[in-house]
Amino acid sequence: MKIVTLSGSPRANVGKVDATLLRNTGKVPCVLYGGKEQTHFSADETAFRHIIYTPEVCFVEIDINGKKTKAVLQEAQYHKISDKLIHADFLEIVATKPVVMNVPVKLKGQSEGVKAGGKLNFKQRMLKVRGLADKLPGQIDIDITNLTIGKGVSVGDVKIDGVEVLNPKNISVVSVNMSRNVVEETPAAAPKAAAPAAAPAAAAAAKPAAKK
Repeated sequence: MKIVTLSGSPRANVGKVDATLLRNTGKVPCVLYGGKEQTHFSADETAFRHIIYTPEVCFVEIDINGKKTKAVLQEAQYHKISDKLIHADFLEIVATKPVVMNVPVKLKGQSEGVKAGGKLNFKQRMLKVRGLADKLPGQIDIDITNLTIGKGVSVGDVKIDGVEVLNPKNISVVSVNMSRNVVEETPAAAPKAAAPAAAPAAAAAAKPAAKK
């Protein structure tokens, strides 16, 4: 998994007033926890573009006055109206402690079902996983080449060495469904037998003889 560097400055004061002043100057109040001590710091909002505003996941190396700490982003808070980043929480990575992260799912190959006219239904683009930092993948690859119409991959089918997937196992990750353009072939119906011809009216009553 890639590592992104984030430069931070320690916060002299902690509180709403100080946080507001930081945000007004383009800074984001942050907290680093999970290690021996909790650290409050701030970082430039623009520095988060490679951490948050990207489909990829990464570890973050936080540099505060020359002290570097490896961490993962655990929570990001945004302004209710502007969606501007207003706070970030980081969890320090400890080699012996599992980490929980959301990891993107990437599909590989072209489905046989899609080639036959089926529709690909990609439901879970992120999966929540737990494992030691050195075991966590940057992405989860799923090969869909052999998926035919009506088949799919559920969370329970996803196996990652040394990593536990936390989503419910019965949830579908990706499937190939029947589309309107696909018509199932059915045997032609046998032609109906022709109705028998009406029997001659031999047994019908004879017409009365004409009078002379």
